[in-house]
Amino acid sequence: MTLRIDGNNLSIADIVSVARRETPVALDRASEQLVRAAAKLVAEVADGNVAVYGINTGFGDLSQVRIARGDLAKLQLNLLRSHAAGVGDPLPQDVTRAILLLRANTLAAGRSGVRPETIDLLLALLNRGVHPVIPMHGSVGASGDLAPLAHAALVLVGEGEATFEGKRLGGAEALKRADLRPIELAPKEALALINGTQVMTAIGCLALHDAEVLCTSADIIGALSAEALRATDEAWDASVHAERPHPGQVLVAANLRRLVHGSPIIASHKIGDPRVQDPYSIRCMPQVHGASRDALAQTRRVLEIEINSVTDNPLVFAEEKRIVSGGNFHGQPVAIALDLATIAVAELADISESRVDRMTNGRTSGLPAFLSPDPGTNSGFMVAQYTAAA
Repeated sequence: MTLRIDGNNLSIADIVSVARRETPVALDRASEQLVRAAAKLVAEVADGNVAVYGINTGFGDLSQVRIARGDLAKLQLNLLRSHAAGVGDPLPQDVTRAILLLRANTLAAGRSGVRPETIDLLLALLNRGVHPVIPMHGSVGASGDLAPLAHAALVLVGEGEATFEGKRLGGAEALKRADLRPIELAPKEALALINGTQVMTAIGCLALHDAEVLCTSADIIGALSAEALRATDEAWDASVHAERPHPGQVLVAANLRRLVHGSPIIASHKIGDPRVQDPYSIRCMPQVHGASRDALAQTRRVLEIEINSVTDNPLVFAEEKRIVSGGNFHGQPVAIALDLATIAVAELADISESRVDRMTNGRTSGLPAFLSPDPGTNSGFMVAQYTAAA
């Protein structure tokens, strides 16, 4: 089934589907009318005498330089060439696909002034499997993702590099083999293609999806670890967590109770065991896993806004005949949310390593040292635990 984008209704699940399962994408036809209206206003400004940033001026510190009408196409092409200055290994294919989708979606809102055919070509790259080669280093975030997005946009004009059917090719050759034609950029189009947060947001959306899967895995692994250590489920009692009802904590405690329900190993702890409580890494799973879930929920809220936002500059309000400069390209909202997600995932790893240490330590686990069938002759998981702690 084809996903139709309009700049307002994209979900993180949609991004994962397009990035990893190659769901086809098309521009919503109602949105196409908004896109055309904004492009028409930009064309009128380009033909006029009023200086408007990015349409008939230079960029950044060169914004005071007025560009002659005959050089406007060159201005846009030169912007892509000069800004495609990234370095490092290429981004993975799923991230590249997410970038193309997000860039097309923000343009589909009709606030950037590009033509529908420019969006259509972005989507054709996705649908035909033409993936721009985008170096992973070069974005500073405060100006959006200028360098990596410039690498992506170069392929639209038949420059840069792309992979197609497993081969790395020049942009023009990749388009040719996919039976696509490069475009000639209209006024403002290069700026609209590279001004925004789509690279950091693409990486963030895919990482968030994986982190949310990891949260479920962490609960399951934690429950298995509790059984291996012959722990009790008393610390996960619903009454305990009702007294500190953080959403993630309550959810994880319920998950753990369900996972060990009916376990004869958990029940064995209650009779003839001298321990009165379990170690932090078992008892505090709801508090730690739950805090990570709550942090990732906040990251999700930020990203769900960002993927349906217009991060260009200036913005085109065709219905009001206005073009307004702003700062929606700044990456701070996404950066803080992703820093939070990083902390959340690191904490899942930290408490998991504590359980690994507990299980491999024969003095505290009641299990063979390092889980070895023959401790001494065989070191078992000794160095695997070192690696987990490293």
